[in-house]
Amino acid sequence: MLHKIKPKSEFGRNVLTLMSGTVIAQAIPIAITPILTRLYTPEEFGLFALFFSILAIFSVVANGRYESAVMLPAKDEEAINIFALGIVINTTLSFSLLVIVIIFNDNITHLLGNKEISIWLYFVPISLFFTGLFNILTSFNNRQKNYRDMADALIIKSLVMSSIQIIIGLLKSGVTGLISGQIFSQLFANMRLLKNIIKDKALVSSITLEQIMHLGKRYKKFPQFSLPSALANVLSGHLSNILISSFFSVTTLGLYSLVQRILGVPSALIGKSISMVYYEEGTKEKIQTGSAIKIFNSTLKKLIVIGIPFFGILFFIVEDLFVFVFSEEWRVAGHYAQIAIPMFLISFVVSSLSATYDMFEALKTELLWQVILLIGSVFLVISSHLLSLEFQTLLIVLTMYISIMQLVSLYIIRKILLGKVIN
Repeated sequence: MLHKIKPKSEFGRNVLTLMSGTVIAQAIPIAITPILTRLYTPEEFGLFALFFSILAIFSVVANGRYESAVMLPAKDEEAINIFALGIVINTTLSFSLLVIVIIFNDNITHLLGNKEISIWLYFVPISLFFTGLFNILTSFNNRQKNYRDMADALIIKSLVMSSIQIIIGLLKSGVTGLISGQIFSQLFANMRLLKNIIKDKALVSSITLEQIMHLGKRYKKFPQFSLPSALANVLSGHLSNILISSFFSVTTLGLYSLVQRILGVPSALIGKSISMVYYEEGTKEKIQTGSAIKIFNSTLKKLIVIGIPFFGILFFIVEDLFVFVFSEEWRVAGHYAQIAIPMFLISFVVSSLSATYDMFEALKTELLWQVILLIGSVFLVISSHLLSLEFQTLLIVLTMYISIMQLVSLYIIRKILLGKVIN
């Protein structure tokens, strides 16, 4: 009976495999969120969001963006050398950041305007190393179609994080549980993915300094253009979070972070799985036909069919849903969520297809778009502070601006696939 409902296409089966693990991995932290909102205050959630925003910004550059190039070589021997290059860059950056934090901790704390973050700055380099390693391990496992192992790693990561956050939260140790869960979850997930590489001794032995340097130059577009593009993308969201913490309050950031956590579920749950398989299938179509318009059109339709009903229904019930699930203390977050839903709907669709930029190495084009998005987002946050606007007003304007920019990106992606954009 079950075999009749399984997808017949390889694309569908791969998406289902990844999605099954992702569904479980995302369901666990979502299921325990009502517990966490009763163990941790909005201020503590805000402090965790501040830590995570700092980590997310540095995570983009952890591997020099070479993780995006792992899929492209025809031979696994070349891909493993790109993997090794990413590890070298990640290790160097993490150690350098640790030195900087040790020397300039007081200065950074003062700049962020939050004394509580001081001690946690020392843990950013450690978490950065684990995060960078997870990203490039995921890329290499994706290349080898180890979708079951990738799904298992996501589940392990979720279980470890959730368990630690609850256990330490019960001890009322402030933000310690939230941050500790983040760090240790990456460690255990990496152990699951790493075994697929180290067991292939012949492949690992093909790593050479000469090949690392050669492929580093061959795919230099990724650190040159994809890295600043991805950095601009992360900065547009996470730098805004840091500024919200400084200009409004860490409590406001805590409330908004819950919105991001909940409304980001479809992208993390479904969109990321679809995006990874879209990248793999699109790369094959590109090699065979020179384009990937067929897989793009079919994927776009799937995303729209999934996204509109979910976010449409959520729009009308989200505020009361937040109160019911997370307690009255989080009602304001529910109101913020209702305002931001259109932005998250459009982002769910477009971000899942943004792998097209890497697929066709249209990195200059993506960089330009990301820089415009960053400048506009930061400008709006700073302007709202200077004009003494309420956070709700800022959120409305940000939602409109980011939604428009995402639609522009979708238009550009289609032009790239039609060969009408010069890379």
